[in-house]
Amino acid sequence: MDKRPDWDQYFLEIASVVASRSTCLRRKVGALLVLNKRILTTGYNGTPSGLKHCREVGCLREELKVPSGERHELCRGLHAEQNAIIQAAVHGVAINKAVLYCTNYPCAVCAKMIINAGIRSLVLAANYPDDLAKEIFTEAGINVRFIV
Repeated sequence: MDKRPDWDQYFLEIASVVASRSTCLRRKVGALLVLNKRILTTGYNGTPSGLKHCREVGCLREELKVPSGERHELCRGLHAEQNAIIQAAVHGVAINKAVLYCTNYPCAVCAKMIINAGIRSLVLAANYPDDLAKEIFTEAGINVRFIV
């Protein structure tokens, strides 16, 4: 008999499937916003709607050999967390007090958006080298958990 995944495993597995839609050449990330065990929105990292994908035009951060976690302003794409929050805004979905499930730890820019969106809990599958994001979440009292 197969073992039934718990809720955290279930949502992180879905976030992993969402990440498979990513058009990023460096890292595929998927995110879900969940409230009361119901998926509100999803997001993956990639270029804004209507723009050419990085596969078509290349990656400036890769060309410049920018280390992971640095110089996000050089990227054409949006992060998965940003896209999940934007989808909520576009469709009029309240995300206050939602849980963010994400395949990777958010960057500092996403951390600030997450806090102001009212998200108070994160469940993550992998880490990311952004110490400022960790400091911001700690100061804001955001609950961060890793599930393997």
